[in-house]
Amino acid sequence: MQVREIISLKGGTLYTATPQQLLSAAIDTMAELDVGSLVVMDGGKMAGMLTFREVMLALKAHDACPVGVTVGDVMVKDPVIAIPSMEANDLRRLMIEKHSRYLPVLDNDTLIGVISFLDVAKAVLEEQNLENKLLKSYIKNWPDEKQD
Repeated sequence: MQVREIISLKGGTLYTATPQQLLSAAIDTMAELDVGSLVVMDGGKMAGMLTFREVMLALKAHDACPVGVTVGDVMVKDPVIAIPSMEANDLRRLMIEKHSRYLPVLDNDTLIGVISFLDVAKAVLEEQNLENKLLKSYIKNWPDEKQD
């Protein structure tokens, strides 16, 4: 299974913020949408990623009161990315090695989605369920050997 298949299963909905946006507004957006990350866009291009990790670090750094702090102040400016042709196992390995729960997926310079570790787990589970059904069907319909 490739990243492009996982994106097509989950859908390519993107939730975004801007670097100039107040962190408090981005937190509100994340809470309202029940998402763990926002792609930070500037001038139509990805400028970074904001995840709960950066939010927590910012809250800690500002004694839980990040007044005046912007998304650009705390975002990951050069996030690890995935490409559509990447295999799911390579994606999981990359996410584990880089401690990244959310990866933007870029096709050349075009952002096509964000993939989370949960998205990967769901896709792999669905793929395994399909394989199990196919194997059970195959075994059930196994041709009997003729006995003489």
